[in-house]
Parts: sequence; C-alpha cells; structure tokens
Amino acid sequence: MLRSMLFALCATLLPLATASSIRAEHKKPNFLFILADDQSPETLSAYGNKVCETPHLDRLAAEGMVFDDAHHMGSWSGAVCRPSRTMIMTGRTVWRIPGFKDKRVRRKDRKKPNAAHAAAAKESLPAVFRRAGYDTMRTCKRGNSFNAANDLFETSRIATKRSGTEPGGSEWHGDQVVEFLESRKAKGEKRPFLIYFGFSHPHDPRHATEELAKKYGANNRGNLDVANPKAPPLPINYLPAHPFHHGHPGLRDEEKVQGVGKRRDPPTVRNELGREYACIENIDRQVGRVVEMLRKSGELENTYVVYTADHGIAVGRHGLLGKQNLYEHTWRVPFIVRGPRIRSGSRASGYIYLLDVLPTFCDLASIEIPSTVEGKSFRSVLEGEKPRIRDILYGTYSGGTKPGMRAVKTDGWKLIRYDVLDGKVRETQLFDLRKNPHELLAEHRTDALTKLLGITPTAEQIDLAESPKHATKRDELERLLEAEMKRLGDPYELKP
Repeated sequence: MLRSMLFALCATLLPLATASSIRAEHKKPNFLFILADDQSPETLSAYGNKVCETPHLDRLAAEGMVFDDAHHMGSWSGAVCRPSRTMIMTGRTVWRIPGFKDKRVRRKDRKKPNAAHAAAAKESLPAVFRRAGYDTMRTCKRGNSFNAANDLFETSRIATKRSGTEPGGSEWHGDQVVEFLESRKAKGEKRPFLIYFGFSHPHDPRHATEELAKKYGANNRGNLDVANPKAPPLPINYLPAHPFHHGHPGLRDEEKVQGVGKRRDPPTVRNELGREYACIENIDRQVGRVVEMLRKSGELENTYVVYTADHGIAVGRHGLLGKQNLYEHTWRVPFIVRGPRIRSGSRASGYIYLLDVLPTFCDLASIEIPSTVEGKSFRSVLEGEKPRIRDILYGTYSGGTKPGMRAVKTDGWKLIRYDVLDGKVRETQLFDLRKNPHELLAEHRTDALTKLLGITPTAEQIDLAESPKHATKRDELERLLEAEMKRLGDPYELKP
C-alpha cells in the first residue's frame, strides 16, 4: 500500500519537476556588456600584467572564459572609438557601417546619411533586443559613437566622466547601473535585461582619484623628470620613439595628451601608466559593485557578463601613445566572458571581432540575427565546441594620410603594411607571434634598451619582413591581406 502511494506521488510530482526544469532552461538570459574606453589587454592580469590590480575582473576571468585573440576591426577615423562602437551596435564590418563616406560613389548617388543611419539603427543591438522583449539600458560617455542606435535604449544615462573625483569619474557610471537594477527590483520587473555598461576611462585625460594615483606613484599633472619608485615599470616593448612616422601628422593622441605631449622619456611614460592603472582599478571596483549586486539577487547565474574595450592603446609601447596603430597592444582588445554553460577558468583564441557581439548575443538569446549583420556568433567557442570561429583577422587604420595601415593575422603570423605620408613611408613588418608576442623590433636590440628593459631579443624575436629566410611567409601573408581587402570592400590599394 505504502509503495503504491509513493509511486503515485512520484508520478504526480515528476511532470511538475520536468515542467519547472523546462521553464528554467528556456528562460531568456540577461546580458551585462561592459565597455572600457581605450584599454589594452596588456593592462590586465588575465593577460599577464603583474602590477595593475583588478580583483573583480580577475574573478570574472576565473569564473568564465578569456579570449586571447579578440580584436576591433579598425578605423577610417582618428577617433577610433566611433567606428568600433558602431560595429558593436550593428554587427557590420568597418567599410560598411554608417558613418563611412565612400568617395568612390558620386555624392549625388549616396544615400542621405540620416536615412541610412535610421535604417541601420532599426537592426542594431538595442532595437533587436527591445523587439524581443528585453529591458534595455545604457550608460556611457557622450559622443564618438552611433547615436541613432544609442537613442533606442529604453533607459539612457549619458555623460563623459573623467575627473579624479568619485562622482565625476567611473563611479558615476556604476551608480547608473546600480540605480537601474534597484528600480527594476522595486517595480517587480520580470523582463530580461540588456545593459550596456560603458565607462569614460581609462581614456585620457587620465585623472585618477587621489588614493589610487598615490598607490601607482602617479602625478596627475604629468611632466616628471624623475619617476616615482611606485610607478609601473616600462612595458617590455617600450621605445623612446617609433622608428618611422605613423602617418597622422598633428594627431592629438600622439602630441597633445595632457601631461605627456610629445614626450616619451621613461619617467613620463611610467607616470602615464600609473595614471592609467589607477583609472582601471577604479573601473574594476565599479564592475565589482554591479556583479556582486547580481550575485546577491540570484540573477548572475542567468547573466552573460562581458568585459571588453572599444580598442587597445599604446601608452609608450613602440614609442607611441595613442590607438592609431595596428600593433597587438592596440588592435587587440581584452575580452572576458562569464555566463551559463561557460566553463570556469577556460581560455580560447577565438579569432573574434567586436562586431561579432550582436550575432552572438542573438544566438544565446534565441533571437533571429538581422540579415544586415556580417559578424559571426562565437557561441560555439563559449561552450567549448571550437577554439575559434575564423582563421584570418584583418585590421585597418586609415584615419591619417591614405591609404594608411593594414594588418592580417593567421596561424600565429602577422603582417602589417604601411603606405602613409603620400607614399613617403612604405614599410612592411612581419612577426612570428608565437616567438615574438610583443612584436619587438630591431630597435629593441640596442645596448641602452636591453639594459633598460632587461631583455635581449633574439633574431627570431624581431620584425622578420626583410629576412630572406621568411620571404615565402611574407609573400603568403601579403597575398592573404590583398584578398581580405577585396573581400571586405576596402576602398584603397597598397602600393608595393
């Protein structure tokens, strides 16, 4: 009799348990997309940095996946953030996003910008997720982005905050997200959320809080003759000057950054790194506040948390300061993801672009990917099925003199070509990234620099473009670059 009763009870409860599991399994995930402004992956411990302290981002990395080959595709503007952020919003490639003016098309035949922007915005990240029933929110800096899409977030709190005070810096952006989540809780909001959590730092001017500036030996005014002993060490690929012109005369990022200007001496660079690290640790604290709030509310386990940046930046590496180059410290971006079905402590190459974010989020949320999207979903990488989603990466910078710079990367090899200053500078660089991940140059082999940096690059750890031994590899990558330029609609040609 007892056995019969237990059997009947189990038979009654089983369908309920199954239904509950199905409902949990089909619950739409939340998305917390965190975007720093101008941050190289080389500033984070997940990528080998041993000085900048980011415990909350370290925990995200430990609980999720780190991507080693995440990139922005490039820029046709000195304000690299604008095309990068537009690619994030639309999932389109660099030459096909709103804002690029193709001079090959007759002016009268071009679509009116407002109409083209409006059409692209209808298929952008906030529009797609609002149609799918998501509660969408954005906080970020003002300007240099795709405003037609930005305006479509249901909640928008925008301001540029780069002062060294708590309400005038990164904490302000953190407050906006905290208040949004508190408001959802007070209203009993049940819709899943998509939060675009953007910061104004560590973009210059890097005004750090007094506490953190002191920690990293940074003088907020710059212009030092002697470095503070607490200041971060020089990066391994530091140079006092780039070996040839970068092709953008008068570039603000290279000549007019507050406290730096054209100086590249060790004390100035170390001080600027200290200011940068102080700003990044402050960002880390704000990320920690929001993630902990989600953890305590029980929402974190159903939330994909992504930490990245619109692009990297040099800050003294290769004798450069800005983001208008295609070295790995600038072309690459940090990319850390925590979320459902992502194995803790995992790592992948990925070979992804930032423009892959929109299709990936759609895939994870079972939302149809807009037909205008050119990016690819990297869900298969997140779930451990593949190490990467493509075999070739292409990069461009043509915001200065044209045609500018191009890069191609595949199978551990990378080629950068320069055609700038009306053809006065035509250079090619070839790197074996497995042996030379920091893209060291022959200039790094001087006695003064080897003593200063504590390294002595080998013959395989410098630019190999002029090495007869590697001529075949150079030819191979040059052909590959030309094919990618053609496939992606690059309007320029690189002269030999």
